[in-house]
Amino acid sequence: MRRLCQKSLFAIAIAAATAAMPATADEQRASGVPLWEIGAVGLAVSQQAYPGASERVNRGLALPYLIYRGEILRADRGGAGIRALKTPTFEIDIGLAGSFGADANDIEVRRGMPELGTRVEFGPRLKWHLGAGPGHSRLRAEFPLRSVFDLNDGLAHKGVAFEPRLILEGRAAGGWNYSTSIGALWGNRRLADTFYGVAPVYATAGRAAYVADSGLVAWRLSAEFSRPLSSDLRLFTFARVDSVAGAANEDSPLVQRKAGTSVGLGLAYTWRRSTSGAAD
Repeated sequence: MRRLCQKSLFAIAIAAATAAMPATADEQRASGVPLWEIGAVGLAVSQQAYPGASERVNRGLALPYLIYRGEILRADRGGAGIRALKTPTFEIDIGLAGSFGADANDIEVRRGMPELGTRVEFGPRLKWHLGAGPGHSRLRAEFPLRSVFDLNDGLAHKGVAFEPRLILEGRAAGGWNYSTSIGALWGNRRLADTFYGVAPVYATAGRAAYVADSGLVAWRLSAEFSRPLSSDLRLFTFARVDSVAGAANEDSPLVQRKAGTSVGLGLAYTWRRSTSGAAD
């Protein structure tokens, strides 16, 4: 399996470490979370190689992380970046996110094609706080629009992704924090071609040439749970279902199944934290 390049570790560490933080804004206000935290996270992930793939990608990581909750500069739940605007109802930030890739030779239907490298996404995100949900939960909508770059291909631009989602988060019995979401991933033609296009040079008897279309890439349903085991140690787990039913490229020869899952389990340890509280 392809070795991850060094540059990808920061993006993956930020994504993994977000589960170490309290899941809800209410909990953050109540507990007075620190301005910064330094620690380590161990994470095991088994994910669908890409929406529509039949193969899985398995990863295990143990990495340091930094969380910073400044008024403008943020490295917290959902990624790292700069917060440009905050009101009681709306927030706009410009941030960074990341996702694992896969070697094409590990995916039978893509054998001989370019690999799907570890991807970094950068761009603006609108967060709309919708108020209280059922029980003591909170409801929020997010609208991230991000350019996608491949770390294993010299930061080559791979397209633009738009991933609106509706998020419900809160606290359950037993000290568990939860966050559930439903959304969709949309991509322009370049991004769709990265996942589903088959150039004539890569066509075979069992893999016809295919020109990908822009539009819906996948529907997404996800859930995250975390629970403190001590003042410095937190357990977290997450699961996501991706479905390409009705997607723009569900007829691509690279689509092997309509739905697939990604799951993960990890531990986050906080080594040091500031005595001053977060900006909000």
